[in-house]
Amino acid sequence: MITREEVLKIAKLAKLSVNENEIESLTHDMIEIINFADTINTLVKDEEIEDFDDINTIVNAFHEDVVEESYDRELILKNAEGGDNGYFLVKRRNAK
Repeated sequence: MITREEVLKIAKLAKLSVNENEIESLTHDMIEIINFADTINTLVKDEEIEDFDDINTIVNAFHEDVVEESYDRELILKNAEGGDNGYFLVKRRNAK
C-alpha cells in the first residue's frame, strides 16, 4: 500500500511540485498502477511464459565500431563558400 508520505517522497525525488489537494488523488492512482502491475505479474507467472523480454528474437543489435576512411577535408571545402581553416562557416541565426 502506498502512503501519503511515500507519494511526497517520490514527488521530491522526481523534483515535482505537488499541491495538497493532489496528494490523495496521486496516492490512489499509484495504488491502482501497482495493483495493475501485480495483476500482470500474476498472469505471467501463471502462464509460465519464458523469454518474454526477447519477443523479437534479437540476439545482439549492436555492432563493433569500425574506423573507415573519410573524405579529404580540402575536397569537401573546395565548393563551400567561405570555407576557412578546415571548417564550414555558417551564418549566425538571430535568437528569437
